Amino acid sequence: MPVIRDISLSLKTGEVLRRQGLRRGAKVRPEIRTLIRELLTTVRKAHLLEPAIAYEIYTAAEIGQRQLSFEDDPKVHSSLLSSALHHAKELAVAICTIGPKLEGQVSDYFNQGEPLRGTLLDGIGSAAVDSLTNEACRLVAEKAATRGYEVSSPINPGMPGLPIGTQRQLLKLVAARQIGVRLTSSGMMAPRKSASMVMGVGPKMTKWTRNEVCDRCRLRMTCPYRISA
Repeated sequence: MPVIRDISLSLKTGEVLRRQGLRRGAKVRPEIRTLIRELLTTVRKAHLLEPAIAYEIYTAAEIGQRQLSFEDDPKVHSSLLSSALHHAKELAVAICTIGPKLEGQVSDYFNQGEPLRGTLLDGIGSAAVDSLTNEACRLVAEKAATRGYEVSSPINPGMPGLPIGTQRQLLKLVAARQIGVRLTSSGMMAPRKSASMVMGVGPKMTKWTRNEVCDRCRLRMTCPYRISA
């Protein structure tokens, strides 16, 4: 099962601000932008990001109305995957993480009475996961292209039709432990700055715009990070 660690992430202030719930064009005090740039420098110099991707591409054995069967017979129950990926020839599963160092520093800032630094650094971590997710999609797309295939938009646990509990099955399908990702007793991933996804691989796979992804999210009416209007 492939594991990728040599990954370079380039983050911009605007991406961090979006993760603070501030949309493009929002007025932001100059000192906040300065602090974000300072924190980005700290992240780089202290090596707080340890990005890693574990993924695997499986032959789609069967895609029924409410479940998908992979080769070697593991199954994932999901009406969303079944409807969105019913034309897929293969199914790619990926787990991404930036590691535990950054969230450890976030906790230190809050414990030291510096909540603004903690909040902004947490936003940097979320922006880094977003960037890493895009890198995982690019990686799978490159693999698919060598066989003349395309990839669908990523589908994440927590979207309607794909329960968050599905993450337990997904982690078993890739080398999650090799990149330090596990599930807590409540079923959430640790380190917290991690993401899981499934993509369909095959001819003419469906891709959603960023607005359509937001429209499919359970939090579409309340999410401060929402992209669509």
